[in-house]
Amino acid sequence: MDRIWNKMYDAARAVQCERKVSNYVDAGGVAAAVLSASGVIYTGVCVDTCSTLGICAERSAIFQMLTNGEQEIKKVLAVMPDGKTGAPCGACRELMAQLMPESYGEIEIMLDYAIGKIVTLSELTPEWWI
Repeated sequence: MDRIWNKMYDAARAVQCERKVSNYVDAGGVAAAVLSASGVIYTGVCVDTCSTLGICAERSAIFQMLTNGEQEIKKVLAVMPDGKTGAPCGACRELMAQLMPESYGEIEIMLDYAIGKIVTLSELTPEWWI
């Protein structure tokens, strides 16, 4: 497994701090790291609300990347509350596809960090509507 995945995992775990922000908002249960084309790792955490205003950790990290003037994603890793990694949800996949309609399928996703299982977004989402 490429060492960058280790750096991404460590970066995500560094910001993952599950906490209750208010009676209506929890944050940090899931953390994510996104590797941009320039080699910068951007991180984000999930924000869960009692309504639909929340955001996934992957999209939070992608928005950090966009805020910093970048738009091309190379790799994505999401760390669940138990420390294991998992696949991005449909909304996160949709955002990645719309950001990179010509090459979204090449984005690498860490499915299982413990065994080094990596797939591409096209494997997770083989026939996108775009």
